[in-house]
Amino acid sequence: MNKLIAPILFTCAWIGPVFAAAPQPSNDPADVSAVKQLEQDMGDAMVRVDVAKLSEIYADDFATISAGKIVTKQDLLQDFSSLHDKLESFENGPIDVQVFGNVAVAYGSVSEKRIQDGKDRSGNFVWMDVLEKRAGKWLVVRSTGAKLK
Repeated sequence: MNKLIAPILFTCAWIGPVFAAAPQPSNDPADVSAVKQLEQDMGDAMVRVDVAKLSEIYADDFATISAGKIVTKQDLLQDFSSLHDKLESFENGPIDVQVFGNVAVAYGSVSEKRIQDGKDRSGNFVWMDVLEKRAGKWLVVRSTGAKLK
């Protein structure tokens, strides 16, 4: 029994400070609201093909992975401006936001009517964005998503 207690106490002594040092969500209502609004504004800008607005929403160092390749902000803006990717309509589901200082994680679901490369890519999706507050403004720095079957 004593052989079991020592490893447990040792583990607790090391794990306790790790959990205590982990950032706790601040979830300031103003930040949560701002991030949720930015997510709605992003979809609205995509429908309107408002590349200038999308450029304000995505950080210059934005990146995601799509079809096995890295997609940058410039790639994304080019896809929308060339109509290679056309979001015709969308409806967001509930969006959850966790704020950790100047970093936020937002995730939710969306139903989209979308045309990519002339093919209907409509469907229901789940997504997650990582945002960073820079100079007082939330920007999307990373993003991922998946189509639901």
